[in-house]
Amino acid sequence: MVPLGAVFAVVCSVFMVLVTLSLAGDIVHPDNVAPKRPGCDNNFVLVKVPTWIDGVVSCEYVGVGARFGPTLESKEKRANHTRVAIADPPDCCSKPKNKLTGEIILVYRGQCSFTTKANIAEEAGASAILIINNRAELFKMVCEENETDIDIGIPAVMLPQYAGENLENHILNKSTVSVQLYSPRRPMVDVAEVFLWLMAVGSILCASYWSAWTAREAATEQEKLLKDASAEYLNIGDTGSSAFVEISTTAAIAFVVIASCFLVMLYKLMSAWFIDVLVVLFCIGGVEGLQTCLVGLLSCFRWFQHAGQTFVKAPFFGAVSYLTLAVTPFCIVFSVLWGVFHHESFAWIGQDILGIALIITVLQIVHIPNLKVGTVLLSCAFLYDIFWVFVSKWWFHESVMIVVARGDKSREDGIPMLLKIPRLFDPWGGYSVIGFGDIILPGLLVAFSLRYDWLAKKNLRAGYFLYAMTAYGLGLLVTYLALNLMDGHGQPALLYIVPFTLGTFLSLGKKRGELEILWTRGKPRVPCPHIQEDHHQSMDQKSLAE
Repeated sequence: MVPLGAVFAVVCSVFMVLVTLSLAGDIVHPDNVAPKRPGCDNNFVLVKVPTWIDGVVSCEYVGVGARFGPTLESKEKRANHTRVAIADPPDCCSKPKNKLTGEIILVYRGQCSFTTKANIAEEAGASAILIINNRAELFKMVCEENETDIDIGIPAVMLPQYAGENLENHILNKSTVSVQLYSPRRPMVDVAEVFLWLMAVGSILCASYWSAWTAREAATEQEKLLKDASAEYLNIGDTGSSAFVEISTTAAIAFVVIASCFLVMLYKLMSAWFIDVLVVLFCIGGVEGLQTCLVGLLSCFRWFQHAGQTFVKAPFFGAVSYLTLAVTPFCIVFSVLWGVFHHESFAWIGQDILGIALIITVLQIVHIPNLKVGTVLLSCAFLYDIFWVFVSKWWFHESVMIVVARGDKSREDGIPMLLKIPRLFDPWGGYSVIGFGDIILPGLLVAFSLRYDWLAKKNLRAGYFLYAMTAYGLGLLVTYLALNLMDGHGQPALLYIVPFTLGTFLSLGKKRGELEILWTRGKPRVPCPHIQEDHHQSMDQKSLAE
């Protein structure tokens, strides 16, 4: 029987088909609305704004640079400390009443264009302009469509509303406020992405071998049970089906509809309390995943084999091994501790442990029966990812997938159903993350390939697993390359992974002439030696009688 907790873990995980994202900051404004032109062709960059109040180090805010004006210094040590002054009038749409001598002027957004504010501030003697947004997010400052001659000599930076108001309050309280403006460059590749790639590939690798070993053991056991069968052939792949959950074509198609509804629900209900609900659900699934993996791992050692094969009846759960009873308290305590401290900076370690255990458990329990189901499932997931990352912007005015993944509306760290590692050498910090769906869904196809290879007694070169595993690794690698080339904008990982894995499998199957059996049966037809022997004996007896 499949454990109820494992089924719950499957449901939670499959609905979390999230993309690989870079959580560098919240910037809104479509770039194609304001094409580049002379004087207005800067790349949008995040800007660090450390502050000093009366000479004492205070908060550090993050702003965004404008399309216009000079580029900012990239090194902190080269950026000047400059005093901040409030514009009068506050919108800086007319010449300021206060005389400026190189200060950075603090102005409010609105009433006139960004370039108008910058030109007026420059003429008044300001060395830079800080524009306070009217929302908590950042907005990309662009030039007006009818502006042709743009020659602005001071940098312009937008600050979120709360940051600008804090600076203004200090100045109104007669404090001396000074800031630095600089934009450190982000490394092309961070070590965190390398580790995340290894975690994703390693999870699928371990789960695939576990799944194939379980299927082979079940096939061997079934062959022994059917030793006296009179059938001509034995379909080994059908063995042990009660221990697995097989996905049907209908379920694969329904996935995209159910997952879309679930994602919209997350988007609409996203709040701190809803994130807490997801944390609880993740902890429950994590307990089941960690317990299954620990029991499976410890059972490999002869010291624990007796405990793993000795069972006791438990209410609601039926027969439970002593080894399971021994490891369950540890799993519960581990999950609860993570749930309590999941806001802490070190909580990503526990989240990754629970997440990897959950992924491996799901891939070991859930099977796709043939390549047809795998193709339908991955094709639906492929379209799902593209729609909710890119197309959803047309209806919701923002990417639903990215908002849900980052937890923008809840002001939390985002949903817990993903693997994450802090960006180690990125001056902007943040995390490199990958959703469970980007590992589980292609992982189902990779695990299927190894089960088929083992049951068909194929070696690595003659089989499909080596190529499917390599294709997944390359697809994920291309995802990270695209993520960095797109300047950290969220990318749907399945956009790259699905063509690599599914395309490789289909092409290789067609080339080898095995596509039909992979597509329909998904299991090699292996003749049973003892049945063949009995059949030949009966044929020999019949010949003698004739």
